[in-house]
Amino acid sequence: MDRRSTPAPARRKTGPMRHLPLTVILIVALIGAVTLREHITFETLRDNREALLAFRKDNIVLLALAFVASYFLIVAFSLPGAAVASVTGGFLFGLTLGTVVNVTAASLGAMAIFLAARWGLGRTLAARIETSDGTLKRLKQGLHDNEISVLFLMRLVPAVPFFVANLLPALAGVRFANFVLTTVLGIIPGAVVYTWIGVGLGEVFDRGESPDLSLLWEPQIIGPILGLAALAALPMAIKAIRGKRNI
Repeated sequence: MDRRSTPAPARRKTGPMRHLPLTVILIVALIGAVTLREHITFETLRDNREALLAFRKDNIVLLALAFVASYFLIVAFSLPGAAVASVTGGFLFGLTLGTVVNVTAASLGAMAIFLAARWGLGRTLAARIETSDGTLKRLKQGLHDNEISVLFLMRLVPAVPFFVANLLPALAGVRFANFVLTTVLGIIPGAVVYTWIGVGLGEVFDRGESPDLSLLWEPQIIGPILGLAALAALPMAIKAIRGKRNI
């Protein structure tokens, strides 16, 4: 009888290097909040708009790629200026292309934060919750039973900060595919609004004014977005009603 022991399955690395990506993001975010807040502004865009428009004339593809890369870094490292970047997308590329580049850059940045958090703290936290008993485990199970609805709600309700909507799902252990789907689709309504504001930005600058981002909260704008949020919450409401009725 061969008494040689069967090799144990390889364990996943649990060293501090796993937490490095999220740590770097948090450090860069802190530094950026202090050093960049006064630079990524509408005033900066206004002062450089002629140079940007002149460059766009013969280099629109290169400008679009540079814009996506810059916006990606803003989102991935939670730097100040995401709203300015979204409006700039509309100013430089118009409503259709501007919405595409805004959604692309913001989605890729959100995925970067998600994967950084999932690789490190998220995996550790999810494992601890899974082996625990009580409220946390029930909350996690409830989230997994309604992942799509909850993730859509986090994207559609304007009160949820974008960084929070990127980080919490990773810490809660949601499926990456569901995160990607709800991020790409869920940010489109807000992206369209901000891009639309940017389309008319030149006229606003000509009047010596700054863009009015409070437009997002106008009834004709926020109403349909909240309607989409209610639609996203409908499956959870139906499950709750069926659960109470035991049907």
